[in-house]
Amino acid sequence: MQHKRDTPLRSDAQRNRERILGVALTELTRCPDAPLSAIAKKAGVGQGTFYRNFPNRETLVLEIYRHEMQQVADSATQLLQELPPLQALRTWMDRLAEFAMTKAGLADAIRLATGAPGSPAKPSPTPVAEAAELLLRTAEEAGTIRPGVTADDFILAIAGLWQMTPTEDWRPRAARLLDLVMDGLRAGAARP
Repeated sequence: MQHKRDTPLRSDAQRNRERILGVALTELTRCPDAPLSAIAKKAGVGQGTFYRNFPNRETLVLEIYRHEMQQVADSATQLLQELPPLQALRTWMDRLAEFAMTKAGLADAIRLATGAPGSPAKPSPTPVAEAAELLLRTAEEAGTIRPGVTADDFILAIAGLWQMTPTEDWRPRAARLLDLVMDGLRAGAARP
């Protein structure tokens, strides 16, 4: 029996679930058809616990994707509490780049999970777009970026992240790309 999303898990069950997701992310990025039994063993959980959380490969892969996307989205609010708006936006962009590389590493596993007829659909990027919108509006209100940039504009501007592969030394290239985007966002800001 799978838990409903709005039913909170016991703390030990939540830790097991998080551990499975962490191990699965590593293993499926390395090998898209890694055996689920090997993932359960490396996570230190039994088969019953594993399959209670993730009844099949598709559920596991899509939950990793959703979980990673939600982690990036949730970090926007935290960063705005800790940093000035412009710095929060730039730091969040680095986290988004990490997510892009995670997604690229999982691309084969996602294709396997969603490619067959009747397979579940890949989750939409709505939480990331909403987080981008929050960060952009906050930076705009602070006068540190040009007015009127939408989340859609922003995502199109950083689309180059999804062209990089996690096997190359992507960090310096991503930093240059994101710095260029930041320069464009700052151009025309009320307070340079």
